[in-house]
Amino acid sequence: MSIRLPSFRRRFRVACQLLLLVAPVIASKTPVFAGEPQWVEVRSPHFSVVTDAGEKRGREVAMRFEQMRAVFGSLMTKVNVNLPVPLQIVAFRNTKELRQVAPLFNGKPIQVAGLFQQGEDRSFITLDMSVENPWQVVFHEYAHQLLNGNLKMAPDPWFQEGFAEYFSSIEVDGKEAQVGKVPNDEYVILRQTGMMRISDLFRVQQDSKTYNENGDHRSTFYAESGILVHYLYDSQLILKVGAYFDLIQQQHVPQEDAIQKAFGMSSQQLDKALRDYVFSGHYRYYKLAAPAGLSERSFAAAPITPTTASAVIADIHLHTIDYHDQALGEFQEILKSDPNNAAACRGLGYAYLQKQDFSHAAEYFNRASQLDSKDPRVHYYNALLMMRERGSSVDIAAMAKEVEASIALDPTFADSYALLAFAQSSSGDSAKALITMQKALAISPRNENYLFNLANLYLVNRQPDQAIATLQLLNVGSNPELAARVSALIEQAQQFAETMKQGGPNGQKVMIVRSAQTAQSSPAPTTSPTHSAPAEFLQGTLTVADCSAPPSVVLTVVSKERTWKMKVADRDHLILIGADEFSCSWNKKKVAINYRETAEGEGSVSSLEMQ
Repeated sequence: MSIRLPSFRRRFRVACQLLLLVAPVIASKTPVFAGEPQWVEVRSPHFSVVTDAGEKRGREVAMRFEQMRAVFGSLMTKVNVNLPVPLQIVAFRNTKELRQVAPLFNGKPIQVAGLFQQGEDRSFITLDMSVENPWQVVFHEYAHQLLNGNLKMAPDPWFQEGFAEYFSSIEVDGKEAQVGKVPNDEYVILRQTGMMRISDLFRVQQDSKTYNENGDHRSTFYAESGILVHYLYDSQLILKVGAYFDLIQQQHVPQEDAIQKAFGMSSQQLDKALRDYVFSGHYRYYKLAAPAGLSERSFAAAPITPTTASAVIADIHLHTIDYHDQALGEFQEILKSDPNNAAACRGLGYAYLQKQDFSHAAEYFNRASQLDSKDPRVHYYNALLMMRERGSSVDIAAMAKEVEASIALDPTFADSYALLAFAQSSSGDSAKALITMQKALAISPRNENYLFNLANLYLVNRQPDQAIATLQLLNVGSNPELAARVSALIEQAQQFAETMKQGGPNGQKVMIVRSAQTAQSSPAPTTSPTHSAPAEFLQGTLTVADCSAPPSVVLTVVSKERTWKMKVADRDHLILIGADEFSCSWNKKKVAINYRETAEGEGSVSSLEMQ
């Protein structure tokens, strides 16, 4: 049934705003295309659609995604809607062509109407325009991406999946959007398989069998998560979700108590209310006016060559595990017939970069740059290549120049800002690096590496309280390695804060942060050592690094005519400042050390700064 309630619409919008929720999201050979289709690219304000289904259908697809994005922004009351990774949409004219990129099962492509393929540098949505409704699957995954880009908290899987299910069924036409229709299969699944208890549903995590293994339990989990989000919206309880996650994640209240406090009922009462809702067969959906000011006629459209279209498909293959190995050959075949294809040069360079074949990667990135100097991905890849190939000897100025060019051409890609922050930090401009990393997080607020590196940068800027607050935002429950890293860094930040209060020896302040890239790529010890001695600080000259008993190291440090033996428990997990990696060949190096005294003239190193 359709109920139009203007006053509830306002509350609906406020609920989304206060919870920081996103709103509906509606919206070895070269590939062979049957019948020599005519390929066209349609560019709207926020999307690129490559299609062989005709310009009209391409404009339709672009319009559908623009409408969905605008409805999302309206319900979020957000001017800017973030998508952490650039998105390419490919709309195939028939099922046969979509099968070129479909996942494989027993060596054969599975039957799908649409796909969402996520990558670190590029994501792809592919559609079969010959089927009646290719949208629901891709909009479910698109909703996840919008959650990642616009939601600061990290909700449990039941809410993430339920939210995506709720908005994947949104319908938009030229005049209005219909939000919140319940798919019939959710009713069927729950009536046939039964329902999970709310307490069990809320305990499911990303590493749970229920979440990962195919079967009735997984189907029930998805269906019940979706219907629960419908119930929360229809019962005007959606505001309570934020309170629930705050109680669980920040205040560490037991689950049953958190349910009672947040929703005003016990888990058993919520079980009954949801069961009654499901078996009543009644739900609400809401009609919202379609966003104004969008016109398909304003979108730019231009034909593209078959080889350029083939390069797009090869790029999808490069980002897909089932086809990754054949992508390199596809790019090579394209360049045999079209040596000046910039997209194929870029793709082949990235393929070589992933294989750590740096010389070939540089060759093809250089060719791509000469063919298309306005491609932001090429500038980003060049910077990434410099860092991976040259390590600590990277030309920071040249690397920063490439990343800045990428950002100027595409200011919406979060990882470009993270890479620039690394360059700025490595060059000694930690204040600017902090601002740049905050920009990366503004686009991708739930990225764990960004949060961890931001905490490091707060420390380098002598802001330990902000570092601790940032680290506490990380959801480490299902990641023991990350939990150990966070715990260790919080301990260091607390020591730093205490030392700052005391002023440190000779008024010196302590810096205990390693570079952004080191923090991102190095694991931490599985346990944190227990110390009883107070944290101390000294500056001096490192004369010997004895690495004869790896992974431990004994540093000989001369400070004020006194010689210290400083032990590093694990050089690979040392908090290191001013260098990308530890070197056993260091001598006559000025250093600053945080340590705890273990005996006369001996200490256990917490962090090492190369000065």
